[in-house]
Amino acid sequence: MASLQDRVIGAMTLQAATFEEVEHDQGATSQAALIVLLAAVSSGIAWLWYGGLTGVVENAVWALVSWVLWAGLMWIIGTKIMPGRNTQADLGQLLRTMGFAQSPGLLSFIGIIPIIGWVIVFAVFVWMLVATVIAVRQALDYDDTLRALLAVGLAFVCAIVLTFLFALLTGFRTAVVY
Repeated sequence: MASLQDRVIGAMTLQAATFEEVEHDQGATSQAALIVLLAAVSSGIAWLWYGGLTGVVENAVWALVSWVLWAGLMWIIGTKIMPGRNTQADLGQLLRTMGFAQSPGLLSFIGIIPIIGWVIVFAVFVWMLVATVIAVRQALDYDDTLRALLAVGLAFVCAIVLTFLFALLTGFRTAVVY
């Protein structure tokens, strides 16, 4: 079993074997939650000028909630709406793989750099989306990346709509930023 550091590096370098490993290690759920939390704090630091310290805390809370919700949504889409021939997955597998897909977000704090910070934050966001596609492909045992891309795309659109509705109903501004 790889160390947390090895798993983070494996996820950041988009190694399918890393996602496959954490998919099957039930003990890695707390590690995945830690990655989500630390990535959210890093992102909050990048946007410190926007939300201050309160924004960092809100971002961390929202990240944990949205991680669980997005994994649940992904589980429904991946196992009920768009299953592959070999798809057999539970929510825990998606929580773990999608949590580790947030590993590139650990570098989001670099986005605090004036003028170019937004470019860095955007690049990290795209990197995390690519990692999520690989994580979903492994967790749902898809035979091809295109199906994973479509499933993540559908879940992403649903998540954006739900996030904006949540933000509008609650005034939780970090929901829109994250």
